[in-house]
Amino acid sequence: PPPLPPPPPPPPPPPPLPSFSSSGVPPPPPPIGFGGPKKEFKPQITMKRLNWSKIRPHEMSENCFWVVAAEDRFENAGLLAKLSLTFGNQKMGKFLFNEADEKKSIRKRIKELKVLDPKIAQNLSIFLGSFRMPYQEIKRMILEMDEEQLTEPMIQNLVKHLPEQEQLNALACFRNEYSSLSEPEQFGIVMSGVKRLRPRLNALLFKLQFEEQVNNIKPDIMAVNAACEEIKKSKSFSRMLELVLFMGNYLNSGSRNAQSYGFDLSSLCKLKDTKSVDQKTTLLLFVAEVCEEKFPEIIRFTDDLQHVEKASRVSAENLEKNLKQMERQLQQLEKDLETFPPAEETHDKFVTKMSISFLTVTAHYQKLVIMHSNMGLLYQNLVEYFVIDSKKTTVEEFFTDISNFRSMFMQAVKENVKRREAEEKQRRVKMAKEKAEREKLERQQKKKRLLEMNAENDETGVMDSLLEALQSGAAFRDRRKRAPRPKADSSCLYILSSSGE
Repeated sequence: PPPLPPPPPPPPPPPPLPSFSSSGVPPPPPPIGFGGPKKEFKPQITMKRLNWSKIRPHEMSENCFWVVAAEDRFENAGLLAKLSLTFGNQKMGKFLFNEADEKKSIRKRIKELKVLDPKIAQNLSIFLGSFRMPYQEIKRMILEMDEEQLTEPMIQNLVKHLPEQEQLNALACFRNEYSSLSEPEQFGIVMSGVKRLRPRLNALLFKLQFEEQVNNIKPDIMAVNAACEEIKKSKSFSRMLELVLFMGNYLNSGSRNAQSYGFDLSSLCKLKDTKSVDQKTTLLLFVAEVCEEKFPEIIRFTDDLQHVEKASRVSAENLEKNLKQMERQLQQLEKDLETFPPAEETHDKFVTKMSISFLTVTAHYQKLVIMHSNMGLLYQNLVEYFVIDSKKTTVEEFFTDISNFRSMFMQAVKENVKRREAEEKQRRVKMAKEKAEREKLERQQKKKRLLEMNAENDETGVMDSLLEALQSGAAFRDRRKRAPRPKADSSCLYILSSSGE
């Protein structure tokens, strides 16, 4: 249908009235911790949609992440402008329509449906409303396999909401009533003219998703392959196992675990559980310290095993499932190409384009299969090499054990460095304190000796002076000398003499 001109902007809504239930009681407030409603954004242009499943408050628990999520911390004008620039569908601006009116129209047309189920028609209407382009144009895009216009999300939603072929065939009988039908059924009539529509869409979706599937599978296979080779080829890791075996046999002497020829590699993570007598260190810290001081070349195993962490996140089961699914899709595509009817329209490019794609996709798939087979051989060789029970230990479990030990060992080295630095600091503080105490004691002793020397010097000086005075007779002359009497004042003498008379 031709696009409608945009309606005038609606008047501003009136202030919201208090909401009451049938009993006249105001509704309860939002649950504690869930807060109020989320902020409503109003971009000036239509935005591309993210097809997600919404989480509702009744689905949330008070301890879940969404309760405490603070996404508004990222809000700023620059980011919103960039979002609008990147995801704003400006070309669709002329097709804006009033949502309320559209819903009424959908409900009205659903009542007039000839073939489609109301629910299917409603979902299809919502899907078509997000594109608002002529249905013949959508048909052309599908026939020509126009990958520039047919995006993966669009094909996914179309496959999801497309009526079954029987319904499309039934709708074809209403071509003469096209103008009186609802939009979903009009779309169905147009699509009924595309032969084997669903296989086309599935094939195109497979082609669009194939590169992403390869990019998901290939790095995982490569990570496991690399990790297998690193573990087996690392001499430093082999030396580490030997060192642990030696220490373990020594520690376990006299027990049923003594004299062991080897140990399960998952035991490496248990080194941290063996504590020293004073509880201040562990066997893991001890092994790390020994390597630092005596065997620094062993520490290099942490550099050798670069891919074990990534390999620990690989599920061999999922890899196999994804490859099996890819195989089934290729087989179905091959079957469709072999049985596809001759093109009735000149711009029907399905067989031509998909035949070329089939050859390319098949070549990539075969490479993945070879890589995956090689991965299985490498892992089997590895578990056999270290006597690992592959029935009890999965690929991810094995690499998780190795990755955890690698991380724990690196952390142990860091802790040892910190401990030594702390001990060195304490040693320096202790030495400085002892030095200060020694210097203080030396100063006190020096002062004491100085005082004693001064006292001795004073006593010697007094005796020397006394002997000198005795020898010279000065001591006796001083003793015979009398102190002169003070002269009396004349006025006082006159008073005394007068009183005597």
